[in-house]
Amino acid sequence: MTLQECYAAMGGDYEGVMGRLRSERMVQKFVLKFLADGSYDLLLSSAAAADWQEAFRAAHTIKGVCQNLGFNRLYESSSELSEAMRDGKPLADPALLERVKEDYAATAGAIRALQEALGV
Repeated sequence: MTLQECYAAMGGDYEGVMGRLRSERMVQKFVLKFLADGSYDLLLSSAAAADWQEAFRAAHTIKGVCQNLGFNRLYESSSELSEAMRDGKPLADPALLERVKEDYAATAGAIRALQEALGV
């Protein structure tokens, strides 16, 4: 799998991120670091504990990282989720979190396939 194929598999914007970062090596470096970020785990644990302020912070972090890396599908769902919890509001629609989980799984799966193809 190539980096461009990884972006296609996750519903990302390869051309957009290349336009911003201008180096496939740099994009690949940040894509491969994405799974090490603890924001997703923090989102899940905070939501389970009904700590909506912390869950908002985690969702907002995911949104920002995804926007910068052109992970469009996960950006859109995490953006919608973070807005729903802005100012610590309890999550009224659990389907928003489920959509983030699905989009994160697709993104993580594409990145793992890239890692395997690169042997890292």
